[in-house]
Amino acid sequence: MSDKLVVTDEAKKEICAVKNRLKITKVVATRSVKGRAGDHYVGFSAAWDTIQDDAGTGGDLMLVQDGDQAAADHQGMTLKEAKIAGYILGMQADITAHQHAAAGGSISPEQCKSAVQAIKGNYSRLLAEVFAKTSGE
Repeated sequence: MSDKLVVTDEAKKEICAVKNRLKITKVVATRSVKGRAGDHYVGFSAAWDTIQDDAGTGGDLMLVQDGDQAAADHQGMTLKEAKIAGYILGMQADITAHQHAAAGGSISPEQCKSAVQAIKGNYSRLLAEVFAKTSGE
């Protein structure tokens, strides 16, 4: 007997349907830079138009009735939008963590400048890849 799992076409269709309906409402990016003067930690979070209590809106919005316009106005991000938001937020967290490390004396201004340049290039490539992929991925 084989322990290999087989994913049926029906399962693949359902997985694809769920992926296409997936809505992300919050993106979080945290970074830490370790240096001679200690660790410098930065965390950013960004909430999308959402009715979730942890996104900075009032919990009373969670109590809306089905079909209520307030609920209909709050929609999450697609997976592609969430990737883009994640890359933007991640880049800012990386850059800011390095700036904090330089300001705190853990890394030199030259190390910070070099890191920021590399970070911007790396995230630019990631963003370009998001737009280079076909819609079927």
